[in-house]
Amino acid sequence: MIFIITMTMISQTSSKESNQSNQVFYLHDVTNGPNATVAQIVGITGKVWSYNTFGTFIMVDDPITLTPNQYAVQIGRAQGTISVASMDGSTVIIVLSFVFNNVQYNGSTLELQGASRQRENYREISVVSGTGRFRFAKGYAVFETVSYDPTTTRSLIRVNVTIN
Repeated sequence: MIFIITMTMISQTSSKESNQSNQVFYLHDVTNGPNATVAQIVGITGKVWSYNTFGTFIMVDDPITLTPNQYAVQIGRAQGTISVASMDGSTVIIVLSFVFNNVQYNGSTLELQGASRQRENYREISVVSGTGRFRFAKGYAVFETVSYDPTTTRSLIRVNVTIN
C-alpha cells in the first residue's frame, strides 16, 4: 500500500514539473519625452512625485519584445500600475497585465501582481492568472533592469516568467 501511495505521489509531482514553462520577455521603458511609456499620475500633495517617494502612483504601457533590441517586433504591451508603498521608497506594488498581440498569443494575457523591492538587482513577483493561452496561469516573474540610459531615460527590463 505504501508503495502505491509513493508511486502515485511521484507520478503527480513529475506531471506537475513537466507542465512548467519558461519565457523571457523584454520591456522597453521610457520615463520622459513625447514617447514616454511611464507616467506619474498622482502623489502626496506638497511632495515631489518620483519613483521612490511614498504615495506616488504610476501608469505603465511598455512595449514587450522577445529580444533586447528596442526595434524588435513588439509582441504585446505591459500595461498597469506601480505604486510606491514603503515610506523609504524601496518597495513598490505592481499590478501589471502582459497583453499579447502577436500571432502565437494574440488576445491572451498574463496577470502579474506583487511587492517589488525596486533597489534589488532581481525582483520577483507573482503570476496570478491569465487569459486565452495562459488561462489560470500561476507562477512567478523575475524582473531585472538590464540597462538604463539617463540621457534618453530608456530602461531595458528583462522579465523571466515561469508558469505552471
